[in-house]
Amino acid sequence: MAFTCLMAALSLAAQDNIAEEVAWVVGDQPIWKSEIEEQYRNMLYEKTTVEGDPYCVIPEQIAIEKLYLHQADLDTVEVQDNMVAAQVDSRINYFITQLGSREKMEEYFRKSLPEMRASMTEMIANQYRVQQVQNSLTKNIKVTPSDVRKYYDALPKDSVPFVPLQVEVQILTLNPVIPRQEIEDVKARLRDYADRVNRGESEFSTLAIFYSQDPGSAMRGGEIGFMGRGHLEPEYAAVAFNLNDPKKASKIVETQFGYHIIQLIEKRGDRINTRHILLQPKVSDNDLMDAIHRLDSLKMDIDAGKFTFEEALPYVSQDKDTRNNRGLMINQQTGTTRFEMSQLPQEIAKVVDTLKVGEMSAPFIMKDPKINRDIVVIAKLSARIPGHKANLSDDFQLIKDMYESSQRSKILSHWLAKKIADTYVRIDENWRNCEFQHKGWIKEGISQEIEEK
Repeated sequence: MAFTCLMAALSLAAQDNIAEEVAWVVGDQPIWKSEIEEQYRNMLYEKTTVEGDPYCVIPEQIAIEKLYLHQADLDTVEVQDNMVAAQVDSRINYFITQLGSREKMEEYFRKSLPEMRASMTEMIANQYRVQQVQNSLTKNIKVTPSDVRKYYDALPKDSVPFVPLQVEVQILTLNPVIPRQEIEDVKARLRDYADRVNRGESEFSTLAIFYSQDPGSAMRGGEIGFMGRGHLEPEYAAVAFNLNDPKKASKIVETQFGYHIIQLIEKRGDRINTRHILLQPKVSDNDLMDAIHRLDSLKMDIDAGKFTFEEALPYVSQDKDTRNNRGLMINQQTGTTRFEMSQLPQEIAKVVDTLKVGEMSAPFIMKDPKINRDIVVIAKLSARIPGHKANLSDDFQLIKDMYESSQRSKILSHWLAKKIADTYVRIDENWRNCEFQHKGWIKEGISQEIEEK
């Protein structure tokens, strides 16, 4: 079957007059030289380092992905369209920003924007599917404190990681008060867009491309992909799930991100695909200064001992992720309250660097990455942990993660070894002279001689 598929692929390439070369065949899937070259070009641009010869490392990585994807097909693994689309938009926007224009990006990658979007969509969807297969294979890993201690005690001294300086930071935030007239102007614009859609004068998607202030969906005509209620803002979901006419625009909806109008695309059970246009009221310098003065007064009262920072938080702070947790920021990369300085938002890191433990900053302005809007913040340095060699008392979570990672690697390596042994693999002689990470790709003995013939 693999030989038949390979011949068909070569025949198709010949019909299209493409000078192509098959480097590997895994199962019934060819790995093309052009595929390897494209990944190498992307890695060079993104400055991704490769340990070893890229013409050995990259095809092996592609081959491993194909083994996981075959398992994903067997397990009928699916991914959410909106997650993939958001990643594609983010990468394309990054390339356009770095290269200067869409035209320069297309010239560099030798592809049109639609072609790039299609290939990136497939690549990122495949990455998500591979992750799901790996998670399924390793889901039964169980870790006890005893396991972690034994793992740590067995680590060679030079393998114990050095933990850089870390901090714990509390924040109290205030959103500037936006004048009523600015909000009314935003609503009037949205009502105009909705009326134009409802009268059939304009396409919702066209208006979204031109006017929506949601960078993640505007390029896709406002489409956000299939989502369940739990993945949407409650106010948005309440309106979206009650829509029935795909040709109409909704009433205006307010969320923490701003003001929206919504259009139904399709419902599938408990998931829904919609378009939206987001407009955010502008925050003026005067609005920001008013917020700074309010937090200045609050800080003076705290310094005077009228109440504590922690006591003020539930009543004043508008950051719902931290206000009920003593204001402590959560590191999304580790799930803990500890941050290396490089992991903090730049504005907070700059302020915290000058604080003593227990000290509050003066109010300052920063861009809230969640809502893409300027807010005013007071930061308090809760703890500073000097750099040190990892130990069980201070860094149990880090060592636990290391142990889980080692167990995960063992399970996946064992699965791959068996999969490689059971799968037809053919590597062209020009691509064989490599030290591969995994053994068994090149079949020895009689089977290899038959393949060569």
